[in-house]
Amino acid sequence: MQVAAQQLGQAKTNTKQIDWVGSIPFIVMHVAALCAFFWEFDAKAFWLVFISYYIRMVAVTAGYHRYFSHRTYKTSRLMQFFIAFMAQTSAQKGALWWAANHRHHHKYSDTDKDLHSPEQHGFWWAQVGWIMSPSSVPTHWKWIQDFAKYPELVWLNKFHLVPPTIYAVAMWLVFGWSGLFWGFFFSTMLLFHGTFVINSLTHMFGRVRYRSGDGSRNSFLLALVTCGEGWHNNHHYYQSTANQGWFWWEIDLSYYVLKLGSWLGLVWDLRKPPAHVKAKTIASEAKDVAA
Repeated sequence: MQVAAQQLGQAKTNTKQIDWVGSIPFIVMHVAALCAFFWEFDAKAFWLVFISYYIRMVAVTAGYHRYFSHRTYKTSRLMQFFIAFMAQTSAQKGALWWAANHRHHHKYSDTDKDLHSPEQHGFWWAQVGWIMSPSSVPTHWKWIQDFAKYPELVWLNKFHLVPPTIYAVAMWLVFGWSGLFWGFFFSTMLLFHGTFVINSLTHMFGRVRYRSGDGSRNSFLLALVTCGEGWHNNHHYYQSTANQGWFWWEIDLSYYVLKLGSWLGLVWDLRKPPAHVKAKTIASEAKDVAA
């Protein structure tokens, strides 16, 4: 029955429906975020939002994306669980669910099979519509078999609300109601959309350096917002790198954190793009043709 349900979900991948009942938690999160304004937005609230956002954005980008989706570095089994747990405090479902969807996205980037291509489905669907669709509900196990062999990750994926719930309770216990609403609900709402702009805006606006075969673009501003994910054209051109900012001026906070982790022995074998890959830009191709 479970297999049949997953197959049904896969069959509906491109069905642009909204499951309003199933989307109630997502909607409630936004309403709760707005309720934060019942508490004063003072210096304490600012730092709660800022720090809570960026700590978890690093967990999303370095964990969900660069580790579970692309395996761009190695770590221990214990650290692997910790990374998944921290990423899931973002309330963006399970690590295996997230990575499976992302691998599917790369396979079909900006085609009609892409779950969240703005080129194919429009900005609104790429930003939030797809996550509210029935097709986004199941974990597509065929895309994530390498990590599905770890029972603790499967458990965490199934009970994906455990990490954000623990995080929310901790914010309330330490910082009170202001901590819960500013530090959890409001920052989580920002984190949702900070993550989702990579699905939408980096396939709409920015600079194209490489022929990636899709609409991916680089954006300095979005790299700041997403801890380095804004160098999206780099990433789509060559996916298996722990760094997405390939040049010194391309700020990539998540990679800096991973580099620190490698010095501490927490992660290792961080992959970087070969020199010949970095050099093969559209401009260099044009010069070769002209010559």
